[in-house]
Amino acid sequence: MENRSSKALSLLGLAKRAGAAAGGTEGVRSLCRSGKARLVLLAADASDNARKRILDCCAHYGVPLIGLAVGMRELGHAIGMGEAAAAAVGDRGLADAIRRQLERETPATEVHSGPLEE
Repeated sequence: MENRSSKALSLLGLAKRAGAAAGGTEGVRSLCRSGKARLVLLAADASDNARKRILDCCAHYGVPLIGLAVGMRELGHAIGMGEAAAAAVGDRGLADAIRRQLERETPATEVHSGPLEE
C-alpha cells in the first residue's frame, strides 16, 4: 500500500496546501454544501455516524465518494490533522488525479458516484 496510496495521499496533501481540500466530517459537509466538492474520500475506520452523514451528504449533492483502505489517522495526517473520518477535494484536476491513482489500487472501493437513482 505504501507506493500508490502514499501517492494519492500526497496529492490530497497538495490539495490541502493549495486551499482546495477540507478534512473532517463538518469540513467535508461544508465543502459539499458550497457546491465546490469534486471528490470525497472516506476512511476505512470512520464511525457509523460519520459514515452515514458523509454518505447522505454526497448522495444529496451528487459528489463522488470513494471508500479508502487507510484509516482516519493516515487520512488525517495527509491533510495536516490528527485524524479525519473523511476529506473532500475542491479542485477538479487534483480530484481527477487522486481518483485515477486510487483506481490503480484494489483496496479502494467506490461507494457512490453522482446522484442516487430513486
